[in-house]
Amino acid sequence: MSDATIQLFTRGSLQLTASPPLALYIHLPWCIRKCPYCDFNSHEGSKGQTELPFAQYIDALIADLDMQLPKVWGRKLWSIFIGGGTPSLFPPQEIDRLLSAVFARFGPPTSGEITMEANPGTFEQARFRAFRAAGVTRLSIGVQTFNEQHLQRLGRVHDATQARQAAALAGEVFETFNIDLMYALPDQTQEQALQDIETALSFNPPHLSLYQLTIEPNTAFAVHPPTLPDDDTQASVEEAVREQARAAGLRRYEISAFAKAGHECRHNLNYWQFGDYLGIGAGAHAKLSFPQQILREVRVRQPMAYIEKALAGDALLESRVLKAAELPFEFALNGLRLIDGVPDVFYRERCGRPLTDLTRSRLQAEQKGLLQPGDVLKATDLGLRFLNDVQQMFLD
Repeated sequence: MSDATIQLFTRGSLQLTASPPLALYIHLPWCIRKCPYCDFNSHEGSKGQTELPFAQYIDALIADLDMQLPKVWGRKLWSIFIGGGTPSLFPPQEIDRLLSAVFARFGPPTSGEITMEANPGTFEQARFRAFRAAGVTRLSIGVQTFNEQHLQRLGRVHDATQARQAAALAGEVFETFNIDLMYALPDQTQEQALQDIETALSFNPPHLSLYQLTIEPNTAFAVHPPTLPDDDTQASVEEAVREQARAAGLRRYEISAFAKAGHECRHNLNYWQFGDYLGIGAGAHAKLSFPQQILREVRVRQPMAYIEKALAGDALLESRVLKAAELPFEFALNGLRLIDGVPDVFYRERCGRPLTDLTRSRLQAEQKGLLQPGDVLKATDLGLRFLNDVQQMFLD
């Protein structure tokens, strides 16, 4: 073990009482085409998906993982999430090789949840079944909309028929699955948004993610903004689609997620409850806890540079220790996304700091009717409507 690694376990001002659950995020960065609203670290496969360096990238991921092992000796994985980009572009045999390497080092995740994101534009029945055979237990399908016109406006590579086929097959092949939908799209009516939800619900999804389209910096939509519904219309559509999901028996458990009982995304729950996660892949982020400090890491963003750096033994772009003064905001930023909130005791256990760190901000938010009183950090209905404002209160 290097001197730098030893210092992670022996230096710092925090007093963590236990290690939180540890998840693994794996970033596969390529897409067939970059969507105009997307601000993720995704890159077009300009040479065509059959010529992308899939095998070399998996080699780099395994090398990167091996470099991280000394930081997490003895810890089990809680969950695995393979995101992108479009992970379903990768050949199933490479996903199988990747997961086999993870299992050889950690064993299967204790929650049993291994999620992979998939694009209906890469839909093939044999391919989806091969991902399941490789070990993937949960599929998250980036449908966004079932409306042909809106799919074209969003720059998606799949059509409505492919979206329906992918959703139907996911229910046949995987123990559980998620459908990603967006609403308040350019020129979308409330009726069209509700039709999207109705179509999604016809496939009986155990999990549904509902996101309002927002214009993010450094995207094509930011340069050439589309016409979106006004604020009142957006609010009306938001409440209507959420009510439709609730009426179908899907409980809203996170600001943008609905699930049947027992089908909540365990990987994401670990994020919001301030758990730990290793991150490997181009641009991947990590959060790792040690007895006296919490470390955040970011990896090299450009895929080819990442391959080179990871194979050479150092794919880190940035590594920094969180300051004690940052922890209230970090904790609230995550925990307040959960509809049921997060227990106060998690702050002491997972931040290594006294609950008094939260007192002033909490009281201020409670007095404004934005937080529930009690021993759980939980937003009120009003607080959920103005969640960014509530989270910002913890910056002080």
